[in-house]
Amino acid sequence: MSTQQAFITSSGSFLPGPPICNEEIESVLGMVNGKSSRLKQKILRANGIKTRHYALNQNQQSTYQCSELAAQAALHCLNNAFADSADVDLLAVGSTQGDLPLPGLASMVQAEIDIPACEIVSTHGVCSSGVMALKAAANQIKLGEKQTALVCASELSSRLLKKSRYEAAKHETLDLEAEFLRWMLSDGAGAFLVEPQPRPRGISLRIDWIEQLSYASDFDLCMSCGTADQSQWSTGHYSQAAAATPSIDKLNELQMSARRSGATTMIRERSWQDYETYADAERAGALLLRQNLRILDNIVKVGVEGFLRLIKQGKISPAEIDYFVCHYSSHTFRGKIVDLLNRSGCMVPEEKWFTNLYTKGNTGCASIFIALDELYHSGQLKEGQTLFCTIPESGRFTTAYMKLTVVGGKQ
Repeated sequence: MSTQQAFITSSGSFLPGPPICNEEIESVLGMVNGKSSRLKQKILRANGIKTRHYALNQNQQSTYQCSELAAQAALHCLNNAFADSADVDLLAVGSTQGDLPLPGLASMVQAEIDIPACEIVSTHGVCSSGVMALKAAANQIKLGEKQTALVCASELSSRLLKKSRYEAAKHETLDLEAEFLRWMLSDGAGAFLVEPQPRPRGISLRIDWIEQLSYASDFDLCMSCGTADQSQWSTGHYSQAAAATPSIDKLNELQMSARRSGATTMIRERSWQDYETYADAERAGALLLRQNLRILDNIVKVGVEGFLRLIKQGKISPAEIDYFVCHYSSHTFRGKIVDLLNRSGCMVPEEKWFTNLYTKGNTGCASIFIALDELYHSGQLKEGQTLFCTIPESGRFTTAYMKLTVVGGKQ
């Protein structure tokens, strides 16, 4: 099997609707129980986001599907490319949550774009799922198995953030961990075309390497949807009755005992699918997006530790980085990253940092695609420059890293 290089030869992105400023958010997402949030301003001041986009109208009706956002970004990408949809022999799509539990999102995107029969890959996670799809595509290109890969990352989180979701959860007040992400996330999609040669005119980005590190064995759930109580998924704490990780037999014994007693236990309803009805799960708050704020700061620690590991391995040097493209989800984290980098002696000067968080919002796994698309089309990139990307994910703590090299002349 031959080996070859992989290049991002075209890029595109799509943000639905007009930019929404902070004062307009509740006019789109709606006010829960008719009341303005007491927490909104505090969270918005911390994250620093000024505008974002939603695929909702002011009646909280969807204006796009997640697959349609991906398709729009893909079409923008293909419009800038020397290849077209008929050339695509691999479609890889990443998202936190697609439109349907099944089939995979890549199937739906393929139908939207009307791509002929090809191999597909759907990746699921949180912020790193887009890079998972990109790595899958880049590896196939490098192995010579595929020649034209289209990679999309798409997020439509606003459907989980509209007022009706919170009103359906029968709680007198919203807790911070359930409301936090309402003021953090927004919608958008990005797309790359990956090929074994640079584009004939303009610039391409050579994918030197992509690394991902998961710390799921070291941390509890931090960001989730589908459970009313994240602590039920803590390692070794599947039930109040078990002090250590139970065996399957022990777990079954506890479940049977709970059923005989008629008790509603954490064991039986750990997942939204364990409830008698989906309505029961919604009333219990199991379908709300949740962020465990007590452990969230660990995302900065593991991200910097991973960077130091890559430096020690000789895969990257802070001095060679021309653009540091970091998907930090909140301005608050920027200062913490700077502090740790300085203390570790591996600081990348802030004038080399690139982000569009403040104007495009936090679009989850699509964020790094949308940021790179803006940089790619900015006219600033020059041949030989190094782009280093960091993509942290707080789901159960994963961090992805990517090194890109600019090939070709200035656009």
